Amino acid sequence: MKAMVIDQYGKVPMRLAEVPTPEINEYEVLAEIHAASINPIDFKIRDGKVKLLIHYKMPLILGNDFSGVVVKVGEKVTRFKVGDEIYARPRKSKIGTFAEYISIHEDDIALKPKNLSFEEAASIPLVGLTSYQALHDIMQLQKGQKILIHAGSGGVGTFAIQLAKVMGASVATTASEAGANLVTSLGADKVINYKKENFEAILKNYDAVFDTLGGKTLEKSFEIIKDGGKIVSVSGTPNARFAKEYGSGFFKTLLFSAASHKLTSLEKKYHAQYSFLFMKPSGDQLRIIADLIESGKIKPVIDRTFSFEDAQKAMEYAESGRAKGKIIVKMK
Repeated sequence: MKAMVIDQYGKVPMRLAEVPTPEINEYEVLAEIHAASINPIDFKIRDGKVKLLIHYKMPLILGNDFSGVVVKVGEKVTRFKVGDEIYARPRKSKIGTFAEYISIHEDDIALKPKNLSFEEAASIPLVGLTSYQALHDIMQLQKGQKILIHAGSGGVGTFAIQLAKVMGASVATTASEAGANLVTSLGADKVINYKKENFEAILKNYDAVFDTLGGKTLEKSFEIIKDGGKIVSVSGTPNARFAKEYGSGFFKTLLFSAASHKLTSLEKKYHAQYSFLFMKPSGDQLRIIADLIESGKIKPVIDRTFSFEDAQKAMEYAESGRAKGKIIVKMK
């Protein structure tokens, strides 16, 4: 089959290669991929920034979510059959959606929302699961609470704003002038122009912050949190709490504890709870998300679609930071 691969870690371009079609075990299905989406985790994996958490063999097929059709099922697969239209985020040891086919565990799959095209469905799994696990599982966001979602016009932000509104929260978000109309149309109650305004000078007593940027933005987020508030980041430094939950072992836990020292100090200073999120695949949660989409409560936001052969151009466009919503790579 054809696949987009890298041969080493670093800011290297993907190349189109012929690789073996994956085999499936008894609990997996073989899916023909119709579309995949670009996500920041693709750059992080390529650059070697998650090697402490998971190390991949080369050559490596990148890509972390997709939509497609089941073409073969393992002997013990019970929930899916050949011909089913599905969407999924494969588990971290089985990534590789920039390809014609993928083998994937049935627990990681859900039927594609009926009202979405394959391209639209491919935009959802990673950002949907990331947002759901941040807002529902960790924050346990309640009706009437206030949340700041950074980078609201990005892939994760556009989904998270809609989910927060479904959960009954009041949403503030950061965006440029170019993204202001989009985030307002998705339900944002307050939009802060990050190029002209400092969110930490405007907002206060927020129950939660969802951070997708890390760095100084994450650190300043503590200033707006009320006592007992929660900050969840997908771009910050993993802390000791995360390392223990992830089963990283003594050495890595010590390493993460030292690396996240500043964030731990900010936690104590502002009486907040900081969590690093390394999202988990979940077919069950994708089914919940599909229901929200089919009922019209959440809609996909797509910036641009590229052909499979232009997947590298899609990555470069994603890294430019200009996209509003998701970037799709179309295989079929």
